[in-house]
Amino acid sequence: MKDEIAVIIGAGPAGLTAAYQLLDKTTIKPVIFEATGDIGGISKTVEFNGNRMDIGGHRFFSKSEQIMDWWKNILPLQGAPARDDILLDREIPLSESSSIKPIGSHESRTYPSPDPEKTDKVMLNRNRVSRILFLRKFFDYPISLNLKTLSNLGLAKTIKIGLSYIKTSIKPVRDEKSLEDFFINRFGRELYETFFKDYTEKVWGVPCSEIKADWGAQRIKGLSISKAIAHSIKNIYQKDRSTSQKKVETSLIGQFLYPKYGPGQMWEEVARQVTSNGGEIHRNHEVVELSRDEDRITGVKVKDENGDIKTYQTDYLFSTMPVKDLIESLPGVPDDIREIARGLMYRDFITAGILLDELKIKNQSKIETIKDIIPDNWIYVQEKDVKMGRIQIFNNWSPYMVQDDKILLGLEYFANEGDELWNMSDEDFISFATKELSRINVADRKDVIDSFVVRMPKTYPAYFGSYENFDVIRNYTDRFENLFLIGRNGMHRYNNMDHSMLTAIKAVDNIIDHITTKDNLWAVNAEEDYHEGN
Repeated sequence: MKDEIAVIIGAGPAGLTAAYQLLDKTTIKPVIFEATGDIGGISKTVEFNGNRMDIGGHRFFSKSEQIMDWWKNILPLQGAPARDDILLDREIPLSESSSIKPIGSHESRTYPSPDPEKTDKVMLNRNRVSRILFLRKFFDYPISLNLKTLSNLGLAKTIKIGLSYIKTSIKPVRDEKSLEDFFINRFGRELYETFFKDYTEKVWGVPCSEIKADWGAQRIKGLSISKAIAHSIKNIYQKDRSTSQKKVETSLIGQFLYPKYGPGQMWEEVARQVTSNGGEIHRNHEVVELSRDEDRITGVKVKDENGDIKTYQTDYLFSTMPVKDLIESLPGVPDDIREIARGLMYRDFITAGILLDELKIKNQSKIETIKDIIPDNWIYVQEKDVKMGRIQIFNNWSPYMVQDDKILLGLEYFANEGDELWNMSDEDFISFATKELSRINVADRKDVIDSFVVRMPKTYPAYFGSYENFDVIRNYTDRFENLFLIGRNGMHRYNNMDHSMLTAIKAVDNIIDHITTKDNLWAVNAEEDYHEGN
C-alpha cells in the first residue's frame, strides 16, 4: 500500500472518517475534495453573529461501541459540569479520566477529563427531550400511552386507537410494500392517521402510500406500541443512565453526547487531525468527471474555485457525492442505469435561525431549564395549519451555542429545490416562518432580535422515484473494485451519522483485508441493532 492515493469526495462524517482511518491504519494518503467551503456536510455547525446552529440536530449516540469510542477519542467526555448543569444544580454522569490514541499510534494517553467551563475540546452529556406539538398540545415522542397522552386525546379517540391496534395485531397487512403499510402494522391505522400520516407527508411531499417501506426499516424498525409501553413501565422502576444505553431502543434513549459547540466542532477537529497527519482537504473543489479502466477508477477531474480543471490520479475512490451525480460523472455507463440514476429523488431542507429574548410558550414540564424555557431539544410540529416541520431549541443542545442569555430556535422546513419555499428570498422566508411560529403560539414576532436562513440541498435521499430499481445501480457500482460508496448520499440511504461512519470504517477495513465484495457496507443500517429514529 506504499505511496498509494485515495481520493475522497466530500468532507462530511463519512469522508472524514475514511480519511482518518486511512491515516491511522494504512500508508495510503487521503486527498479530500469538498465542493463547498464547509466541513461536516449536513453535520456542520453554522455560526451567525456569535450564535451557533446545528442543521437538523445531531445526537451523538450509537449502539456501536466502536463509534462511541471513536467520538470520545476526538472530543473527550466532560469531567465537570457544564454551565447549565451548574446553574440548575443538575446531576449528570461525569468522566474521571479520558484516553486518547493519536493517529498512527498503538498506545493511548490517559489524562483527567476536561472541564467544559475551561476547555473547548469536550463532549457534553445531554438529556434527550423531544415532543410532538399537535392540537396545540404537547405529546411525548415517541408516542407513549400514558395518562397525559390519553387526556390530550380524549376517551373516544383513545378507544378508537386501541381497537384499531388490536385489529391490526390480529390481521396485519401481509404484503408490506409501502411506508403506510409499515406504520399501520406497527401502530394501527387510527394512530397512524393521527400522528404519522400528515407529518411524514409534510417531510417527503408525497403520500405515505408512494414511499417504499424501506424508509421505516431504516429509521424505526425496532419501535412499536408494545415496545413503547414496555419502556414506559420499565422507566418507572429503573432508568438506564449509561452513555451506551444498549438495552434501550434508539428512539427511546434518554441521553446522548454532544460537542460543546455542536457537531461541526467534531468534524473540524477531525479535519485538523487529518491535515496535520499528512492528508489533504481541498475546499470549493468539485469533482466533475471520473476516469476508468474497465472495472477500476483511475482518476478524477476536479474544478477549483477559480473554474480551473485539474486531473488527479487515484488508487482508491471513496464517494459521498449523490449517486445520481456520481453516475453522471462516470463514462461508459449503460443508458438504462444512467436513466435510473437520473430518476433518484431527494428532499431538501431549509432552516430559519431565530434569535429571541423570550418564548410565548411556557415550560409546564417538571424539567428545570435556564430562563424556564421549554426543555425540548426539538419539537415535531404536526399542526396541519403550518408547513413548519420541527423546532430546534439550541440552548438545550448546549448552553455554549447561544450568547448573551438569548434563545436560539431553528425552524425547519422540508422543500424541493426550485419550489415556492426554496425560491423565497431570505427576508420573505423569515417573515413566513415567524408568522407560523406566532400562529402556533410558540413566540411573538415582536420578540425576534436576529434571524438568518440556511438552505441544504439533497438532505434526504428519497424512497420513491426510481428508488425501487436502485439495486441495479448498486450491482453496477459494486463491480468497481476500488470504488467505495459511503455515507448518506453516497449510498442513497437514510443513514444517520454513526451509520455513515461505519460504512467508511468498513470500506477501509476491506482494503486492509483485501475484501473485494461491498456486501458488508450495504449491511450497515440493515441490522436492527443499529437503527436510530430521530
